[in-house]
Amino acid sequence: QVQLVESGGGLVQAGGSLRLSCAASGRTFSSFNMGWFRQAPGKEREFVASITWSAGSTAYADSVKGRFTISRDNAKNTVYLQMNTLKPEDTAVYYCARKINPFSAYDAWGPGTQVTVSS
Repeated sequence: QVQLVESGGGLVQAGGSLRLSCAASGRTFSSFNMGWFRQAPGKEREFVASITWSAGSTAYADSVKGRFTISRDNAKNTVYLQMNTLKPEDTAVYYCARKINPFSAYDAWGPGTQVTVSS
């Protein structure tokens, strides 16, 4: 069973940058599509970005398009989320997740990492 662990969160001023990492256990990481989600206090968890197993295709929420970049290194079993020009509304707990194929639901989640953007 895959285990996901996020890191790289923290406190940053508006306009700053952070890079989140999600390390996955297991030897089949390169077979999975991966996604990043976030949940702000009092709000539902929302989609942020996703990347296919080959990194051939990515998708972004409109709210982060042009500011965030998802990438992956299958040799390191790691997926990244580069976040630039951060805004206070980006404050949330960020989660990475796996889906086995494009048609399945995300079925494995990390514990999350807190990102706080001060104004």
